[in-house]
Amino acid sequence: MSRVLLVIIMLGCDVVLRDVQGFDEVHVRLGGAQGSGCAGRVEVSRGLEWGTVCSRGWDLRDAAVVCRELDCGFAFATRSGARLGGASGEVWWRNVQCSGDEFTIDLCERALNDGVCSHNEDAGVECTGKLPVPTLSMQSPFSAYSTGEAVLFTCAAPYWRHPIDVHLYKSGVDTPLVTQRAEPRQTRVELTLSELETSHQGSYSCLFRIQGNPGNSPSSNIINISVLEIHTPQIWYNASPVVQPGWVSRGQSFNVTCSTQPHYPGGSFQLRLIRPSGTVRHSVPARGPLGTFPFASAQASSEGYYCCLYKVQFGGRTFISRESQVLAISVRGAEPLLSPMVISLLVSGLTFVLATCAILLMARLYCRKTNKPRELERETRTCVDNTYIALTIK
Repeated sequence: MSRVLLVIIMLGCDVVLRDVQGFDEVHVRLGGAQGSGCAGRVEVSRGLEWGTVCSRGWDLRDAAVVCRELDCGFAFATRSGARLGGASGEVWWRNVQCSGDEFTIDLCERALNDGVCSHNEDAGVECTGKLPVPTLSMQSPFSAYSTGEAVLFTCAAPYWRHPIDVHLYKSGVDTPLVTQRAEPRQTRVELTLSELETSHQGSYSCLFRIQGNPGNSPSSNIINISVLEIHTPQIWYNASPVVQPGWVSRGQSFNVTCSTQPHYPGGSFQLRLIRPSGTVRHSVPARGPLGTFPFASAQASSEGYYCCLYKVQFGGRTFISRESQVLAISVRGAEPLLSPMVISLLVSGLTFVLATCAILLMARLYCRKTNKPRELERETRTCVDNTYIALTIK
């Protein structure tokens, strides 16, 4: 025989009776439930006897506690238990008052029915059922991206009779980065993470929420992405301080250095030497933020324009930076006519001279055309009163 302790709680002007089971646990089930077993009339046991709950004061917060207790997901509707057929036993409780956060309905405040309600007012609930775990995937086969790119995720979940909101979460961030609404019977939702920054690197998962309900589905599987920030490298060279900038002495050793920050494992620096006779390429591994290209003996073939870029393979992709600024190097003591800088100056000077001559020639032709008489004129001189005057004969 169970012992029942009646506790009187004063709430304003109302008296609420709360029964506390001393030794017997209170169990909940849904009577008349069909299908998933997560919709039906709310039935509560007191000891070995099962009874019902009155629908007076019954709302979604109370229904949410029942759905949670039965591991039936979330409540999205209340229903009349009287429509589910006749119930047996007593109507135990009325005016159930749950906050919605309780784990069992036994923790909610309520009043004993005492014959006030009949089975025609039995309370019922309709729960979502245990929410399935969604699946997160990416349309791209790669896991690494550069800043400014976009990542397209797809979150898949079974369809529902009600609209749902699908959220994309980053691990460690409380608010969703992307939210997309899914209509009923829509099973896949695309979530685009645009304008990537390095702060977007991390682990991602998705979940969904049935609109109008406070609870979320379980989180999906996790996908990790990396975000690389590839900068244009800097370039410089070092040689004897005696030589003026942009020059190295013939036979002297010198180094061309490239640098970038940040750098990534497995990266390399690529150096291009552009000469009149063609382009020469060099490559060194980037074991840090610097890459050095040594030249043991400067020769005429060392003259030209140098530029470098940074290259790295990461996450199944190859990332290449823009080329650095051009670094011009001439070899002192080499044949001046073969120097790219000398050739450039000669070409510039010759172009200037030709352009000047062309302008002068065009100006002279224009002046001749302007001063040409309209009719043939001939000038003659005659003497009039011992004075010579010029006469124009047409």
